[in-house]
Order: sequence, then structure tokens, then C-alpha cells
Amino acid sequence: MRRVVLIAHDAKKTDIVEWSEYNREILENCDLYATHSTGTLLKENLGLDITLLLHGPMGGDAQVGAMIAEGKVDALIFFWDPLTPQPHDVDVKTLLRLAVVYNIPTACNRKTADYLISSPLFP
Repeated sequence: MRRVVLIAHDAKKTDIVEWSEYNREILENCDLYATHSTGTLLKENLGLDITLLLHGPMGGDAQVGAMIAEGKVDALIFFWDPLTPQPHDVDVKTLLRLAVVYNIPTACNRKTADYLISSPLFP
């Protein structure tokens, strides 16, 4: 089963809920992990079974980075907001760097997430 991490900055929370709702059938067949705010929102709106991590700025981004380094992530859906400064920007950059270093498919917007999840390489 694919292990997928879902993260969204505040300005992108609506996007990730809508995207997850559209792709619910596929996501139901994945082991899902999410930072606390994103995961709580997805659970409330969609009822998906999601393992909640810490809030992103409180260590959640670091937890995801550790999961990537330990080989426990198959895909990262991270809708980040490029127009709003984030107090934990260093953690965000570290997380994205680790995803690249460990060759984790990463989507940072809805269109890319659609391509990733609909790929024949995504069982």
C-alpha cells in the first residue's frame, strides 16, 4: 500500500480538501499521513483514515523529513503557499530538499498532484 503524506499551508487548505475529495477513491487505498491541521481538516471533511503528525511549524515538517529519510514515504503532496512568508521556512526547504535527495515524487500544486496520483506508476 502506498504511503502518502498530505500537507497544506493555510492559504492552500481548501485546495487540498477539494483535491482529496476528488481523489478520494485512490486515497482510501493508501496509508495516509498528514501534519496536524491538514490531517484534522481532511478527517473532518472527508472521514479519511489519516495518521496525524505534529503541526508543521511545531515539528511536523521535521517528522515528515525523518519519515522520508527512513524510507517510509512513497509520495508527498505538499500544497505550499509561495506568496506568504512562513515562520518555519527553513523546515519547509529542508523537507523539500529531502524529498528530492530521496527521489520521492512530490506535488506542490493541484495539477501536479493530479498527474502524480493518476500515473500508471502510482499503483
